[in-house]
Amino acid sequence: MTAAAASPWADAPVDIRCEVRPPWPFRLGGGSADGLLRRRGASLQRWLHVEEEPVLVAAIQPAGDRVIFAARSACPHAAAEGIDRLRFATGVDDDLRPFHDRFRDDPIIGRAVRANPYLRVRRRCRPWEALLAAVTEQLIEFERAVAIQRRLIARLGPRCPHSGLRDLPGPEVIAAQAPAWLASIDLAPKRAIALRRCALEVAAGRIDLDAHDVRRLLAISEIGAWTVEILGLYGQGRMDVVPAGDLGFIKLVGRIRTGNPRARVEEPEAREFFEPYGEWRGLAGEYLRWAGARGLIPSRAHPARRAPGRAAAPAGTRW
Repeated sequence: MTAAAASPWADAPVDIRCEVRPPWPFRLGGGSADGLLRRRGASLQRWLHVEEEPVLVAAIQPAGDRVIFAARSACPHAAAEGIDRLRFATGVDDDLRPFHDRFRDDPIIGRAVRANPYLRVRRRCRPWEALLAAVTEQLIEFERAVAIQRRLIARLGPRCPHSGLRDLPGPEVIAAQAPAWLASIDLAPKRAIALRRCALEVAAGRIDLDAHDVRRLLAISEIGAWTVEILGLYGQGRMDVVPAGDLGFIKLVGRIRTGNPRARVEEPEAREFFEPYGEWRGLAGEYLRWAGARGLIPSRAHPARRAPGRAAAPAGTRW
């Protein structure tokens, strides 16, 4: 973290750092599409809040087997928590050896698994971020959803006066907005109501996004399996879930199962396709996308699993 990123806090800043040696081959990735996570030179940076305390956190990888995390805050606990959240988001602590040992010879994703040991699930720093992204990405193109997210962050998200980075507006901020205002930034009216309802429930403590019990969330209109699976995979770090209702998977599995580049399957069939991957369904889905995009799926891997003709939609895009 550079000296130019001076503390925006009234109290004297606390700087902490730690060095991590990843248990599996790792490469520090780039920023996020919504602009919350930024790549600046060799450093990956994020400004976020831990219990209302602002934290500036960064990561750099000086060597293949070393990643250094640093954080600045007025509160030592918040700084440490900020580092933990960025470690979670990057997946630096994930030991993926069991997955690779098990699926490196898989007839569908095996070539991709062997070709790219660095691939990880790129998670969000907090579950709320994953939930908001999922609601805004329902039934629209990924690029349009990202534009909505960027407008939301620019208009409601707090800004660090020194780094220029912004944080996502918290659930209490979204809960205070009228659905009409949310619709004014191009969010569909039904999704605007759903997002505000989610924010109200989370802000009131009636929904715990760190818990895996999503019954109260599913009780909200417009919130279905795809949304909670996006939350589970990208917000809670659950590798055992995959957003099988994603249009990209429905197309990819249709092509694999039939050999027809225009074929699609129903969601239950896409969900069945991922069953053999068990507790690694989520990561298998990431590898399936990566393999499809690069033509790494064999043309005749299995009688019931033939290769797709082209790549699926970007991760997180349902429609």
